[in-house]
Amino acid sequence: MPGFPLPPMRSTPGLLPPPAPAVPVVPAHWSLPADPVSVGRARHAVSQGLPDGCPPRLAADLTLLTSELVTNAVRHGTRPGEDEVIELILWPTDGHYWLAVSDPGTRMPVPAAPGPEDCGGRGLLLVDALSAVWAVVPRRTRGKTVVAGVPLHGS
Repeated sequence: MPGFPLPPMRSTPGLLPPPAPAVPVVPAHWSLPADPVSVGRARHAVSQGLPDGCPPRLAADLTLLTSELVTNAVRHGTRPGEDEVIELILWPTDGHYWLAVSDPGTRMPVPAAPGPEDCGGRGLLLVDALSAVWAVVPRRTRGKTVVAGVPLHGS
């Protein structure tokens, strides 16, 4: 079968070719319905997405962050009765595990100052306590993404 001729290989005597770049870790990505049942599914997905040997504290922190961020996305980032989706992404890089939760809502999350008798309003306080950094990033089309980074080693 005829083919195209390959150009001759050029090499410089005594020099090795440059090393190939490392293939980056592909983020784990899940799309979940904007429904309260998705909170448990998201926690399970993240715990299953972590590698064997992941430190228990890191796994617990990431699943709690997942629970808080997905709960907020379902409660405050979607409209009841709409067929909307929450996106969840988990990936390790730069010495952290990064968790991103996206929803179609435009209302930006703001940490509350709940009193001792209040039953809610502590989600973002937990996110702040568990993560080294977190931010809200508006999406280009519609909605927002809350991103939180948890150090891989120690807190």
